[in-house]
Amino acid sequence: MTEHAHDHLDIPQRAANPEVNDWVREIAALTKPSRIVWCDGSQAEIDALTAEMVDAGTLIKLNEELRPGSYLARSDAGDVARVESRTYICSEKEEDAGPTNNWRAPAEMKAELSGLFDGSMRGRPMYVVPFAMGPLGGAITQYGVEITDSPYVVLSMALMTRSGDGALEHLTPGRDWVKALHSVGFPLEFEDGASRPDVAWPHNESKYITHFPETREIISYGSGYGGNALLGKKCFALRIASAMGHDEGWMAEHMLLIQVTSPEGKTYTLTGAFPSATGKTNFAMMKPKLDGWKVETLGDDIVWMRKAADGRLNAINPEFGFFGVAPGTGYDTNPVAMETITTNTIFTNVALTDDGDVWWEGMTDEAPAHLIDWQGNDWTPESGTKAAHPNARFTVRASQCPTLSPAWEAPDGVPVDAILFGGRRASNVPLVFESKDWKHGCFLGATLASEQTAAAEGPVGILRRDPFAMQPFAGYHMADYWGHWLKTGADLGDKAPRIFQVNWFRKDQDGTFLWPGFGENVRAVKWIIDRLENRAESIESPIGQLPVTSDIDISGLDGFDPAALDEIFTVDPASWLVEVGVTREYFDSIGEKVPATLYTELDAVHAALDAAAASTTTQTKAPIRA
Repeated sequence: MTEHAHDHLDIPQRAANPEVNDWVREIAALTKPSRIVWCDGSQAEIDALTAEMVDAGTLIKLNEELRPGSYLARSDAGDVARVESRTYICSEKEEDAGPTNNWRAPAEMKAELSGLFDGSMRGRPMYVVPFAMGPLGGAITQYGVEITDSPYVVLSMALMTRSGDGALEHLTPGRDWVKALHSVGFPLEFEDGASRPDVAWPHNESKYITHFPETREIISYGSGYGGNALLGKKCFALRIASAMGHDEGWMAEHMLLIQVTSPEGKTYTLTGAFPSATGKTNFAMMKPKLDGWKVETLGDDIVWMRKAADGRLNAINPEFGFFGVAPGTGYDTNPVAMETITTNTIFTNVALTDDGDVWWEGMTDEAPAHLIDWQGNDWTPESGTKAAHPNARFTVRASQCPTLSPAWEAPDGVPVDAILFGGRRASNVPLVFESKDWKHGCFLGATLASEQTAAAEGPVGILRRDPFAMQPFAGYHMADYWGHWLKTGADLGDKAPRIFQVNWFRKDQDGTFLWPGFGENVRAVKWIIDRLENRAESIESPIGQLPVTSDIDISGLDGFDPAALDEIFTVDPASWLVEVGVTREYFDSIGEKVPATLYTELDAVHAALDAAAASTTTQTKAPIRA
């Protein structure tokens, strides 16, 4: 970490790229910090920042014996989550942002932000954080610089990205890079010379998270929390990168990335788009319940994919760490995550135990008798409130994950064999099935949804749409994003990955889950791999290629009724026809830019369901397991 006196006209040329130095000077002149700190990413820098934050009360050091090298942060109650209503795509044309994004004209937005940032860092250091998204020097890797006045952000970026001097060395003249500007909006000094004391979690009631896709810029103001402030995450790796990928012929996706090794020793790479609250992290860190199978983690949240020289689609996890939701994570649900966070982890908005460890709902079956909750108050099981905030987080380097794949830092990525889409569906959607082809797979992605209500309240429930799990994260028009997927498949041809849909959450009429989930989900993965290897037949249905139920391995699945497979794979034309109608309305709501191919796919599904409904059999089913 190198510091420099407060002189906005004389900032040392740390970067080999003059554009970086010019931008740092420009932002220093605007925000008027007390000093400039170029962050080198070293352990010494991390240790110094951590000590400063403990002294300031921003971090609480946890019990070194129970949770070595780990800290608790408590955010302000007004700064606890993504603020989608204050998140904007500032494309030159409003039509390019599309109906799923908030839009502001770039010039208008920048003028407003310039007023907010004027003097916003008075009395604070301005940290300059060069960072790489992906392995340094990799074929799919991109680079950025985040300027921030938050040491919590610097520390988190060191865990979540490859930040510091290594990234700075790659910011050579002529290289494209993303500008990421952040301020908590809580200056300690004012133009008139007045000052105020700092607080443990500074933020501003006025918040903006803005993206400028044409100029590859991110400007975030007022929030110090999560993806609002760690600008390499959703802001760069999805919103800006998706626009870059559209322009440059690659893909930035809200996906997990795993490698699965069969008992025969053959390894397959799978990506998966899963909306929030559908078990994505648990799946990314699965401990398979079938003997001889191994799942290795490459990433739990974001995947970048690019066509390689051999014509296949290669993927990387551009992140360096995990920023996981703590509540619901426990040794029963995700033992790998629990092992990952035993040391060197920042916990935010979880509860503090009396012996200096952390706790949250779902970590253990029983809550401790006494805790300090996420807001610093005494808490007991009788308090009637959550001890941890529902969006409480852990931030930790991926290298601590015991199931991390050796290929996770492969500079050119790994070739993708299959792409999975999965929502939380109590009705209609089977456990696993294959798309008919890439175009139909894009249709499955575009119609991805989770149910907000119990299936008993209607044949479909109220669907919360999250196409490709990208509804909050596509940095341009959703219909153009769908078109990009279709174009990518056409470009890949017969080397495109196969596409499947999965659903761990189907229930029976009594509201009981039909499938055990978690580590047993490897049984659906096994069928996917059997399909890739042409070892399993499929049954054509209106919605896709269903398994023959006898091909689903349920050996050793204690207490599971084989007859339940029949219900799990039932396709009821009547309820699916309702869903088709809802889907048509949804496509229409996206507008006239929806690719005609997707309407063609919808028409084909509709016609097949009509035919099935008109046949003498009112339901089409996979055969009952013999």
